[in-house]
This record gives sequence, C-alpha cells and structure tokens, in this order.
Amino acid sequence: MAMTRFATLDRISGPSDMKGLSVAELTRLAGEVREELIETVSQTGGHLGSSLGVVELTVALHAVFDAPRDKIIFDVGHQCYPHKMLTGRRDRMLTLRQKDGLSGFTKRSESDFDPFGAAHSSTSISAALGFAEGRQLGMAVGDTVAVIGDGAITAGMAYEAMNHAGHLKTRLFVILNDNDMSIAPAVGALQASLNTLTGPLAAFRTLAEGVESALPGPIREGARRARALVSGLPGGGTLFEELGFDYVGPIDGHDMGQLMTVLRAVRARARGPVLIHCATVKGKGYAPAERADDKYHGVAKFDVATGQQAKTRSNAPSYTAVFAERLAMAAAKDPRIVAITAAMPGGTGLDLMQQRFPKRVYDVGIAEQHGVTFAAGLAAAGMRPFCAIYSSFLQRGYDQIVHDVALQNLPVRFAIDRAGLVGQDGATHAGAFDVGFLANLPNMTVMAAGDEAELCHMIATAAAHDTGPIAFRYPRGEGAGVDMPREGQVLEIGRGRILREGPHAAVLSFGAHLSEALRAADLLAEEGIDITVADARFAKPLDTALIDRLIDQHPSLITVEQGATGGFGALVLHHLAASGQLERGRAIRTMTLPDRFIDQASPAQMYAMAGLTAEDIARQVRLTLQNRKSGTVVRLA
Repeated sequence: MAMTRFATLDRISGPSDMKGLSVAELTRLAGEVREELIETVSQTGGHLGSSLGVVELTVALHAVFDAPRDKIIFDVGHQCYPHKMLTGRRDRMLTLRQKDGLSGFTKRSESDFDPFGAAHSSTSISAALGFAEGRQLGMAVGDTVAVIGDGAITAGMAYEAMNHAGHLKTRLFVILNDNDMSIAPAVGALQASLNTLTGPLAAFRTLAEGVESALPGPIREGARRARALVSGLPGGGTLFEELGFDYVGPIDGHDMGQLMTVLRAVRARARGPVLIHCATVKGKGYAPAERADDKYHGVAKFDVATGQQAKTRSNAPSYTAVFAERLAMAAAKDPRIVAITAAMPGGTGLDLMQQRFPKRVYDVGIAEQHGVTFAAGLAAAGMRPFCAIYSSFLQRGYDQIVHDVALQNLPVRFAIDRAGLVGQDGATHAGAFDVGFLANLPNMTVMAAGDEAELCHMIATAAAHDTGPIAFRYPRGEGAGVDMPREGQVLEIGRGRILREGPHAAVLSFGAHLSEALRAADLLAEEGIDITVADARFAKPLDTALIDRLIDQHPSLITVEQGATGGFGALVLHHLAASGQLERGRAIRTMTLPDRFIDQASPAQMYAMAGLTAEDIARQVRLTLQNRKSGTVVRLA
C-alpha cells in the first residue's frame, strides 16, 4: 500500500483531482510523486530513470488534458510509472512487474487510462493518429497525445506516422521527450539535429502567432525571436515542419509553469498536428541515477540512500555474458567479424566488443529493419556480421530477413537473445516465435543452445558458416553451470547429440530447456523409468537420423522447446508424417508454450503456468506409457 504522508499526492485519486491545482501545487505534487517513485522502485526494481525524467510532464499532461476521454499514449512505456500512480493505481505500485501485479508497461486490460498497450518502441504516433481519425469518424475520443522519446523517434515507423499525420492534417499532439538518451545514449544524425534545436538559436519555438499571443510577455517575445531565427535558416524550419507538423519548443520539461502554459495554449489553439519538443533529464531528481551511465534505465532492487543495487549470487555466467566474451574472442582472431545492435549494446553484451573493437560494432539505433539489411550489405561485402537482437525485437525485421538475407542466401549471423519467457517484462518481451518464423525460410540454419557451453560452440559454428544465414537462440539469465570449453568447436550442421539413454521413452529437447528435460529424467529414474534425453541442437536442418533412431528404439517420443506452437515440435511432426512414421504405433507429444500470452512473473512461475517444468515433462512421459499399456496410442499431427 502507498504511504499516506504526502500533503498533495494523498489528495489525488485520479486526474480529475488535479484540475484545480495551482502551478505551485502541481510542482509540489511532482516532487512527491518523484519521492514515492524512488521508494517504490527501490523495492520492486524496474524502469526508473525514464519515469523520473517525465514526472513534471506527466503531472502537467493530466492537469491539462481530460483522460481517459483524451488519449495519452506513452511510447514503449518505460516512463509510465508516474502515470500509473496518478491514475488510480498508486496503491498497487509495489506489485509492479510481479505475478498478478501491475505491468511494467501500459496495458489496455489494466486501466481505462491506458488507451494503447506498449513495450516495443516507436508505435505511439501511429496509434495516436488512429485514435484521432476515429474521432474524426464519430467515435467518442477526445484529444490524442503521443509521448515519444528521442531514442524512439529515430525509428522509421515514427516518421511514417508523422508523414501520414501531416498529410491528413489531423489534430493531434506529439510530445518529443528529449533527454539525449534511450537505453544507451541515442545515436545518429537525427539526434545531432535535436541537439542543435535545443541550443541557443532555438531557445523557444511556437506553432503559430495565435499560440504566441497566448503566452506571457517575456516568453512571447522570445518565441517570436526564435521563430524568426529558425524560419530564416537555410531550408526554412525544422524537419518536423517539413512533415506537416507545427513545432513548439524546445521547452523545459521540468518547469511546471512553462509546461502548463504551453500545453494549455496548444490545446486551445491547435488545428492540425503539433510537435512539442520537451527537454528533460533522464533520472531527474535522484543523484545516483543522474550520475550513472545508463541513468538507471532498468534497475534491480536498490538502497535509496546509496543507490547500490542488490546483486543476486550466480553459480554460472549469464548466457549474454558468455556470448559477449566469446564473440569478442572470435573477433580478436578474425578481422572480418563485425557486430550490429539496435540500440542495445549493453543488453546484448556487445558493449564488451565495442570497448575492444569500437570500429567493428555498429549501433544502428532503434531500427531493427535497417540493422538486418545493413548486416546483409556487410555480408555481401565479404564481412562476417553478427546481428545481435532480442527475439521479440527481431520480429520487427522479419521482411528484411526474408527478402534481404534469406532470399539472397547471405551469411548473416543472428544472435537471438531473450529466447523463451523472460520474467518481469512479461508477454511483450517473450521470445516465443523466432523458431517458427526463421525455420520456415529457405537457406536458413537455426540452432538453439542447450547450455552455455553449447552457446560457445554455436558462436564458433556461426562464425565459420559462410554458405548462408544462420541463427542461434539463447535465453535471458544464468546458464546451467556446466564446464566451459576453452574454445568453441564448429558443430556439424544438422547433427544433435544424446546425453543419456534409457529404453522406456525419449525426450528430444531443443534449446535451454535441456536442463529441465534432464531433471525430468532424474525424477522418472526414481520411479524405475529410464529414458533417453537428446539435445537436437538444430531445428533446421533437422537431425532426421537422430529422430528416426529415437522413434525406432522407443515406444514414445516427447519434444520440448521454449517456443510457440509451429516451431521445433511441428518440424519434427512434419518429418515423421512425410516419412510415414506416424503410422508406426508410437506415442508422440510436443511440449511448447501454450497458445496464449503469459503475463509477467518470475521465469520459473511463467514456465509453470506454461506447463513446461521438469514435473510436467515427467508427467507427459508417464501418460504416454500409461496410454500404451491401456492400448490407446496417441498421435498428434
């Protein structure tokens, strides 16, 4: 429960309670929100820096606009914690990102004040335009506001939406939250352009004479001077104006008086699309966050007084750390190896290679589509590119994977982090679909690491694979604690391995659930049931000889994977159907993620909800054996 000690915040049960507050009261409210936010996230962990940076902006938005009739859409949602506190969810903030608790992002099913769900970048302007056009067509929608960061606005989708909005001339508001950061420092020519806009030549810019006239005298004169300066520059105005938007700013995103004045003015006078350029500080108001390189973008639980984050003891290195170290080692030996990240050098581990070989790591910004085709160009030039992108983000570059990589058979190496269920980030970040959407492509090779030692071998295999595209997937979190090879070995393409043998049943695992399959074997052994456990290693090409052997030598076969239906298990079934082996009287089960999205919880809880624990695997083995004894043979096609 929220603590009741804040004179202003304790009076706020929803945005309607903020309408009559003075600027001074709203400023105090923002300070109280910031203080409680720090205390809350210190106990839950989460996305702190982004939320701290938009406290005043969020307070001002809810004081001026009339949510939920007016639609306030936060891009990505990293910065939505103050919004949740002010929209009736303050008493649940300590459940943030936990099972059955509040999502770490905006979520339509959670509140009417969350008009559009988010967690991936650069969708807000498109969604806001959709709401605005719905209003034009008679729907009960008020004004629409998209709050988008300077990192997210580097993605092409944001400009597609702005181009369309400028063409339609629909009234909507885009607030550019410019803190010179995304997750890592924002990169690219556009960011440099934003930096010049926040310089002295454009100290304040407004959308039209009508808005200028509504501003207080000193601000009004500064606005007119800035508008004259900028409109007199070569090319006439900003990129945003060229896209059809009226441009306001930059304004100080921590000055409540300025925020309220501008938001009220543009709301009263805007006729078409407006972009408000708002300068903020990520991590504002909490010194440890402001000093940190990542501005405490995402934090574990921490001590408020010192900022020291809690460290969980690990018995094994994380998969991401293994990838980072082994790719850097490979790059030291092979100057053709380069790496590409889409604004996630730290998250993917490429910051290590970036430190050692800064000219051979490319951060393309939040632009997965460009990153994939850029990697294809590097491969066509003779380089050995590793495109390191989270599974759920790689979805955004699928057309480029098909058209620019697979169709041309270019040897791009896809390092797919966050495969499977990821815990507190929930369904939006689950790596559930990459096996299905990659393995159905001609020329593609698809691997999954059963443990961290296997990841070492797969990095070596990918580096040596020059005959076409190749992908390897691995989960978030620590490895299985196996012995690590000094050097990775190049695997034979399309060949799996058997780890233990038993006559009663076979479990064929693909990926990091191998440890659960082995634990299931231990559970069954205690009951006198001895099973074979095999690691497929490859979903494409399949080790059909291994599958045939398992079917031939065992009465039942269970496949296990950390992915959705239509993935590895479906490929195995397709092989068995095509080769006539489904008629051989064997019991077959495929264990995948269920056909639903699973909300945030710990990874262990999520896999339990998915029915993919060691106990679940053992139960499936027992069922196949019981069905055979009763004379009922189960075949899944």
